[in-house]
Amino acid sequence: MSKWLKAAEFIDFKVDASVAYLTLNRPEKRNALNRKMLVELEAALMEADDRADVNVVVLQAAGKDFCAGFDLVTTYNDVKTDQNAEPAEEVSYRTRFGTVDDDSWHLEATQRHMMTIFDLHKPVIAKVQGNCLAGGTDLVFFCDMIIAADDAKIGFPAARANGTPPSHMWVYHLGPQWTKRILMTGDTLLGRDAARVGLVLDAVPADQLDAEVETLARRVALVDPEILATHKRVVNMALELQGARSLQRYAAGQDAIAHLGRGPRRSQFRHDMATAGLKQALRNRDEPFGDSFAKAKWWES
Repeated sequence: MSKWLKAAEFIDFKVDASVAYLTLNRPEKRNALNRKMLVELEAALMEADDRADVNVVVLQAAGKDFCAGFDLVTTYNDVKTDQNAEPAEEVSYRTRFGTVDDDSWHLEATQRHMMTIFDLHKPVIAKVQGNCLAGGTDLVFFCDMIIAADDAKIGFPAARANGTPPSHMWVYHLGPQWTKRILMTGDTLLGRDAARVGLVLDAVPADQLDAEVETLARRVALVDPEILATHKRVVNMALELQGARSLQRYAAGQDAIAHLGRGPRRSQFRHDMATAGLKQALRNRDEPFGDSFAKAKWWES
């Protein structure tokens, strides 16, 4: 294991039976993403891709939640300039701040860390429990397969007042109508409904999630890595021919523009953040929507 990964603060890394398990390890913050975590995750992904004893990667998270989104307080403030830092990406991102293009630049920088999953030669299986919200979905939808607990909560509630997903794979997993249904309301899908509409590969009871993912990962790992890489490359090229890579940069730019919005809900959220703090701002944003779960009723009938 590299010196960088041995010193990692927020990512755990282990290999067992040709499967690399990468664990988001910030459970006290519901695995909220910050820049340092993303830099460490990218390093761990590249380590797994380079190792001859790894055929497949499982991306998982410690604690009750997969990822509650971005840490809005520390995302751009937690990485300090350090000329001796390793890897080179460990530098301050605060040198660009103030304009819509600066905002877009920061969003694209974050996106590049996440897209390592998409560009990896080896397949990545995501294991999702608890909350997988906002930035958590930005991360997980770049994975090749997603298995969720049937009571997991998957959604982008920030779409109600804060912007649009800056990393956008929703439409490729979900199709245009369900994507609009989720983003235009900010509603959330339970894992079982996410499986029914194709957003995730499958959903199982929470107490069976570990076993289900391990079984799938070890089955995939039986195939030679160069064959797995070929399959992934061909399928991902199909996504690129549908515009997947170009859409990511476009989505980041549109999110930056949306941040400038002056509509009543966006303005109210900014006011609440400034005067009452994040928790109250989120409460005021979401209360009018009541039950925020989108249900795949056609399946139930």
